[in-house]
Amino acid sequence: MPMDKQVNIQHKNLAAGRWKEISLCEQMANIGSEISRALNWQNKGREEMSKKAVLRALELLDLSLDSSKKISRLKEMARLREAIVDYFYSSNEFSSLEKLFRGYFDHFNYAARHSCRRLG
Repeated sequence: MPMDKQVNIQHKNLAAGRWKEISLCEQMANIGSEISRALNWQNKGREEMSKKAVLRALELLDLSLDSSKKISRLKEMARLREAIVDYFYSSNEFSSLEKLFRGYFDHFNYAARHSCRRLG
């Protein structure tokens, strides 16, 4: 994935530390929202808008990677990042499907709406 040398942070408030304050399921639900936007734009043939949403999702995922200390979480998030980049920017070597991404993130969305709010 080509990256500019000068990174334009989209989520400045979250990058400043707020991201670490929200639960993992809320983080993943937010990442999933950006992936959902990317998929929706892709389905409409709006590649530029899709790529912007993917970049926002990757930025959030990187914030999660930077804030996590649990190896199991790091491994899963790193694999997820790899699958997202492969799907949107490469040859889809992993044979990912839109349906799989939506299903994966739907669980976090559900948890963020129900159990995370009660817990945190």
